[in-house]
Amino acid sequence: MGLVTNSRVKSPWILHFDCGSCNGCDIEILACLTPMYDIERFGMVNMGNPKHADVLVVTGSANRRNARVLKNLYEQMPEPKVVIAIGSCACTGGVFNECPNILGGVDKVIPVDVYIPGCAVKPEAIIDGAVLALGKLAEKKAKAKEGVRA
Repeated sequence: MGLVTNSRVKSPWILHFDCGSCNGCDIEILACLTPMYDIERFGMVNMGNPKHADVLVVTGSANRRNARVLKNLYEQMPEPKVVIAIGSCACTGGVFNECPNILGGVDKVIPVDVYIPGCAVKPEAIIDGAVLALGKLAEKKAKAKEGVRA
């Protein structure tokens, strides 16, 4: 693994998108950025531009209004990329799953690599999921590099 690829795996940039959650999971994500949990020790930086992000963190259930925006954000991210669904709503639709405007979990719109269930998800679970996502991102980057050589 080259220096640039290794550094990109070690310091992924995150894009957070709220599909319409109750903000419980969003508050826990913010808690992960505080010095108590310090998710930035893994090199993760919260980024507002999808064109620079490696990891898409999604909270809330997918619905007919936000599906197009979510898909557009996902398509703007460069390859390889990883998607983390945080919370029961993002994983399955949660308590809103039977509502007529809800499509279900985020995976009904875009592919999801890591599911972190819970309502609201604890910061420790978010950090565990982020570390799992870093491993998947490293695998995807290694596969992409092998594809370039072949």
